[in-house]
Amino acid sequence: MLPQGLIVSCQALADEPLYSSFIMSKMALAAYQGGAVGIRANSKDDIIAIKKEVDLPIIGIVKRDYPDSKVFITATRTEVDELLDSGCDVIALDATAQPRPNESLADLVKYIRNKAPHIEIMADISTIEEAQHADALGFDYIGTTLHGYTEYTHGHVLYEDNFQFLKDVLSNVHAKVIAEGNVITPEMLQIVDRLGVHCTVVGSAITRPKEITQRFVNVLKNE
Repeated sequence: MLPQGLIVSCQALADEPLYSSFIMSKMALAAYQGGAVGIRANSKDDIIAIKKEVDLPIIGIVKRDYPDSKVFITATRTEVDELLDSGCDVIALDATAQPRPNESLADLVKYIRNKAPHIEIMADISTIEEAQHADALGFDYIGTTLHGYTEYTHGHVLYEDNFQFLKDVLSNVHAKVIAEGNVITPEMLQIVDRLGVHCTVVGSAITRPKEITQRFVNVLKNE
């Protein structure tokens, strides 16, 4: 089981300055030294490198684009198998209602349960209905990761309406809830923690210096 507290997402895509398994492993080490209780990481190579640096539970994903589908987080058995080889502790899946490139969400859950019953699974959702569906499928964790990132939730943010979306997820599922997405300050982390989430994943506010710099620069531009 993931511990309660702060999980730091250490990810960089191929077009980003910090794209490197070595760099991500050191980012994870810095997060560990700062008190993080877990890491979320993208790709088998990054996870293996991170495991050499820190002894923390890892939520593993593989981001990969498929034609005719907007599902890109651990979308098929191929990505699941890569994560099982990586040694991660939790596998996160896109659990949205968007058309999938291959297997159904239920089939992927069954595949993981049969092949690796010791591995926990996390649903990345964007709506209450998706959260309820993931709960019915038996996910161990439900994360608000994709709220605002699907076409039908575009522009929404986790903290609007005083975190009402997160409150609704918490009151509508039995699985442990993970707050993820646009938690960008320590004060926001404190709020979602007090609402009763099991843990919180923070990424861009800690591990993406380009985005952090842009926030500072934008303040100057708006003076």
